Amino acid sequence: MPGSLQKDVLIAVVVTALLIWLMPLLIGTYTLTVLVIYGMLGLSLGLIWGFGGILCFGQAAFFGLGAYTYAIAAINIGESTLPMILAVLVPAVFAALLGAMMFYGRLTDVYLGVITLVVTLILFKFINSTAGPQYVIGTARLGGFNGIPGFQTLNVPGDPEAYIWGDAYFYVCAIALALVYLLVSVLLRSSFGRIAVGIRENETRLSLMGYDVRARKTVLFAVGAAIAGLAGALFANWGEIVTPNLFSLGQSAEIIIWCIVGGLGTRLGPILGAAGLAYLKFLLGQQSLVDNTLITGLILVLFVLFLPRGVVPALAGLWRISFGRRPLGRIHQARRHRRRERGHG
Repeated sequence: MPGSLQKDVLIAVVVTALLIWLMPLLIGTYTLTVLVIYGMLGLSLGLIWGFGGILCFGQAAFFGLGAYTYAIAAINIGESTLPMILAVLVPAVFAALLGAMMFYGRLTDVYLGVITLVVTLILFKFINSTAGPQYVIGTARLGGFNGIPGFQTLNVPGDPEAYIWGDAYFYVCAIALALVYLLVSVLLRSSFGRIAVGIRENETRLSLMGYDVRARKTVLFAVGAAIAGLAGALFANWGEIVTPNLFSLGQSAEIIIWCIVGGLGTRLGPILGAAGLAYLKFLLGQQSLVDNTLITGLILVLFVLFLPRGVVPALAGLWRISFGRRPLGRIHQARRHRRRERGHG
């Protein structure tokens, strides 16, 4: 195992241990669970935007697709194992088809953002309009704006009566986030990941070098959608209901803000940005003096003005300045300067 990958494994183990053993002492596991899920959702966009350079306003669409796929499949199957798998596959396939149309159509970044935003709005409007009894998939009614309640929640594979809930469900979500973090790390340190970062920096150069840029962007787009779908399925199990608000424009905007505040081009940044801002929103929801949206917008403006790279890159830079090694060139210059002073003395 390469040293850099060992470092990633160590970080994932330490962060997971802190989540599981220390954080429940400060915050209830019910709230922590949704913060972990949002962290996974933030990481899904951080992967395709921060490392692939694909600005996507449709991450909420994949999140909602994962949640609805799980709910519909769980009602029809009555067990959670296959629905969890479908909740990952359906958004991934949908994103692969959408990405192929966009990338092979040679659309630029602005049009990518517009199309993914429109897809999210279409899904939001469609799900809201499915209140009638004719909107049924198997035995599952889509429910329109009321959503889908009362489906089978996560259980031990093979035993539908052995539900996983409460503290145990928090542990499952925390371990799932750690595994996703490790898989993303392995992907980014592979040749595919390095080429994806190269495409972000200079797509034309990579294309001239013979790489199929469109295919690689499509695959990366689908991987990000699969992670968002998994987060959606976990969220459905946490809330025990899915509603059209999962596809809302506000949800899409929040995911983008999480990544900007946490730090694009990092893996921990979107996770910390999502968890931190979601917890702040939870705290602000307990009062009625200040609007949550106003605070979120103010935070975004402040970070864009004063910390445009985000929290994690800023903290990393501060750590290097404070505790990092001095560059060899400066060390040699300091030595020469001391020798000159001795010679003059």
